[in-house]
Amino acid sequence: MQQTKQLLAIKEASIWASDFLKREISESNISYLVQYGKIKKHNGGNSVFVDVDDLQKYYESYNGNRELDWKKKLGNDLNWALSFDNLREKDTTKHVHRL
Repeated sequence: MQQTKQLLAIKEASIWASDFLKREISESNISYLVQYGKIKKHNGGNSVFVDVDDLQKYYESYNGNRELDWKKKLGNDLNWALSFDNLREKDTTKHVHRL
């Protein structure tokens, strides 16, 4: 049985993600995820759409699991406060490019 996809435009996806995560997710954040292949894009004429399930899976795998994965690799004495995990992708990229 084929499941019907719930597709959202970039703007709608940013609103959905903001509600889901309880923090601001901009349209640029969603575009970034599409551009770098983190979530699959679906073309619809002149617009780009994303599947809500893909978006939810991405954010569920991203939140909390990064810390656990790194602690598994490096040990529990890892200071997660230094990870920049609380910052937006835009801010971490800007910081790294300044180094």
